[in-house]
Amino acid sequence: MQELIRITVQNDQQLVSARDLYKGLELKIRFSLWVSKNFDDFEEGVDFMSVSTDTDMPNGGTKPIKDYALTIDMAKQLCLMSRTEKGKQYRKYLIEVERKWNDPQEIVKRGYAILQNENTQLKLENKNLTIQLEESNKKASYLDVILGTPDLLATTQIAADYGYSAMAFNKLLKSVGIQHKVNGQWILYKAYMGKGYVASKAFTFQDHRGRDRSRTTTYWTQAGRKLIYDVLKDNDILPLIERDDIA
Repeated sequence: MQELIRITVQNDQQLVSARDLYKGLELKIRFSLWVSKNFDDFEEGVDFMSVSTDTDMPNGGTKPIKDYALTIDMAKQLCLMSRTEKGKQYRKYLIEVERKWNDPQEIVKRGYAILQNENTQLKLENKNLTIQLEESNKKASYLDVILGTPDLLATTQIAADYGYSAMAFNKLLKSVGIQHKVNGQWILYKAYMGKGYVASKAFTFQDHRGRDRSRTTTYWTQAGRKLIYDVLKDNDILPLIERDDIA
């Protein structure tokens, strides 16, 4: 598949440059006007974030300009909103990129890479993980293999275990009664609050007007990850690694 637009990965999430997408769609309006007209329906810090990039100057050298890192879901919607042939072409390309990203074998590979990079000691102690990943005809237990790391995990990482995007997985957790959204942040229902299932991290970013902003994001503890596993299993939803229909 020929590359139409560069895809970057940050925190196990695929992102595209808003300026690259704007250029590829061959839009006639100014970039800043396109942003102001189309970004209001999306949430900063969730669907996109402000970043800085360098542009070449006519007399040599570079200067920093504002850009935005977009999730694949937002980029697809912007393509649809453009109502152009280029928009159809880029949306089709991004759908294929997303399909390959969510391929079960790719998810397992990424999960294995994360475990390698984040916890070398775990690799040495858990020989069973290596054996199970190398032997394609054997299935590993999700609880045995995945729940070994003590780190806090973003929803995106857990969602990948089930073959979901973060947005779709958050909606799934809402549908099974684990969480709901309050002021832009996913919050546990009362029955699960105060039990060590989640922790919050604050991060700062610049909005599209250049103002410094902060947002609190929910991260899952391993106890919370097991809660998700138990509740979803009760609803006949299993992680990819435990599903019989995936070789």
